[in-house]
Amino acid sequence: MSETPSNIVVDVRAVEKHFGEGNNRIHVLKKVNLQAYAGEIMMLVGPSGCGKTTLLSAIAGTLRVEAGEVNVFGKPLHSMPSGALTRFRASNIGFIFQQFNLIPTLSIAENVSVPLMIQGSSSRKALDKARAALESVGLGPRWREHPNKLSGGQQQRVAIARALVHEPPLVICDEPTAALDAQNGEIVLELFRNVARTPNRAVIIVTHDNRIFSYADRIARMDDGEIVDVSAQKSPPHFLHEHAH
Repeated sequence: MSETPSNIVVDVRAVEKHFGEGNNRIHVLKKVNLQAYAGEIMMLVGPSGCGKTTLLSAIAGTLRVEAGEVNVFGKPLHSMPSGALTRFRASNIGFIFQQFNLIPTLSIAENVSVPLMIQGSSSRKALDKARAALESVGLGPRWREHPNKLSGGQQQRVAIARALVHEPPLVICDEPTAALDAQNGEIVLELFRNVARTPNRAVIIVTHDNRIFSYADRIARMDDGEIVDVSAQKSPPHFLHEHAH
């Protein structure tokens, strides 16, 4: 993958963020610089409390920074008015979480259709697209079922379909495999690889799960509010080898 200005999706420059006041004031992000590119999986790793999720929230536009710039597809999220920012997120960013955040009273197709309904799509068109998205993660025939009928791995695949149904060019994931066993984690990471490659999307994953590091194109390591290293991965993916036997 070539790294050129034309395929920069996320460009974070000298970002600062504090939480708390007075003696309880904590410097969470310290002049952070980071770029993410179309077609890659980038993982943010580091110890708990180092600022990974805060940085992810800034990139997602769900958290305002105090200094620096957060540019996504060339748009300045750090200075965008709230209404415009909400619309931008709805069109351009898909979110995947450790807790699948599915609505138990809705079928899985209805869950997946929610981002389209928010954008004003008709329910029929949204459900058609939702069923196609469920097909892409191997759950098409089960579209009428409710989340409580599915395993954790299947629910995470529904959450992936929901994140992708509006075809966002940036996908942001917070600990997406933490609640999954190795076999389901491998299935989910294979899906993420396809997500990043077809078509070219940037996928940014915050994770503590060292089982999945080899699925990254690049790993950004954080410590104490700073990016301390960004390295390209050269080894082929290998999950937990005992599951290959």
